[in-house]
Amino acid sequence: MAIFKDTPTSAGEGKTGGNGEGTLSIIASGMRVIGDIETEGVIKIEGRVEGSIRAGRQVLIGRQGEVKGDIATREAVIGGKVQGTVSATERLEIQATSTIVGDINTKSIAVAEGGRINGTVRIADVSEATQRQSDHSSKEKQPVAVVR
Repeated sequence: MAIFKDTPTSAGEGKTGGNGEGTLSIIASGMRVIGDIETEGVIKIEGRVEGSIRAGRQVLIGRQGEVKGDIATREAVIGGKVQGTVSATERLEIQATSTIVGDINTKSIAVAEGGRINGTVRIADVSEATQRQSDHSSKEKQPVAVVR
């Protein structure tokens, strides 16, 4: 296993072309990380993170996992506690053991009975929302009603 090397050492490593998309990073139970985390792959959190998380593919938070910071990813599965904004461009799953205190932005959401959310939930396709916003701002303002 090549932890600190740039080149893969076994046949199974490096199949993703070196972009890190296939990597799995784990913050184990009992571990505490203070600072921002960034990966192109998947991150699983069983411990505690105080800082923002950006994962290109997926963020998994276990039942005992805690995050105090914003999360930005393509897909997220939350089983623990999050205090911050969660942005999942594709899908967000909130399990029965989870608590989220903060806003949620996603395209698709699944909330299991018992999952708690204290914040605003926005469900929209990110590309559509961006397009609508740019179309709206580029148009001249038209009057809503004309009274004569």
